Amino acid sequence: MSINIAIDGPAGAGKSTIAKRLAADLSYVYVDTGAMYRAMALYFMEQGIDASEEEKINAGCDKIEITIAYEDGEQKVYLNGSDVSGRIRTEEVGNMASLTSVYVKVRAKLVELQQALAKKTNVIMDGRDIGTCVLPDAQVKIYLTASVETRAKRRYDELLAKGINCDLDEIKKDIEKRDYQDTHREISPLRQAEDAHLLDSSALDIDEVVSAIKKICKEKNLI
Repeated sequence: MSINIAIDGPAGAGKSTIAKRLAADLSYVYVDTGAMYRAMALYFMEQGIDASEEEKINAGCDKIEITIAYEDGEQKVYLNGSDVSGRIRTEEVGNMASLTSVYVKVRAKLVELQQALAKKTNVIMDGRDIGTCVLPDAQVKIYLTASVETRAKRRYDELLAKGINCDLDEIKKDIEKRDYQDTHREISPLRQAEDAHLLDSSALDIDEVVSAIKKICKEKNLI
């Protein structure tokens, strides 16, 4: 039976960074759920479907197959058998993914694909509703969080390192707004699963967070 690790939490908590590190250390597949939304968005764009055309989007969902594989240490995203790893990273595709992810059929299709992946192989998946909706039977569930101030400072430092001018207070406001939206959305709102381990990374670095999750896995005799 495959082992599934679900990591949920608010924006800026470091979920993807931690999930990727863990996947590499444990030789699990890191399921990039965001990449899967982008692959679906790319399909709609290539079919000439506008984000507002819900009926066409719903019909298109039935024609989509997305898989994630690792080749030479690199994540590859396949859309209906074609490698679209590079093409899904454009701003245009990202915007389309944001607009189409609100549809019930899109989310339902991706949950189906994500669950199919998790049944076949050991996976680590991060998001907003992994432990509550996508992988409710995951052997390990982590709710990774950090204070708004910590998350804002991390984002601020990240942008400055890239040479992008930004305002710390504005970033903090954006994170607070995102937190509210994520926890109050109608479909699969962000919340901690009852059986999830709460892990606050405000005072922890990446290595310490990874070690803490590995300790939980060891206690469950999974590694």
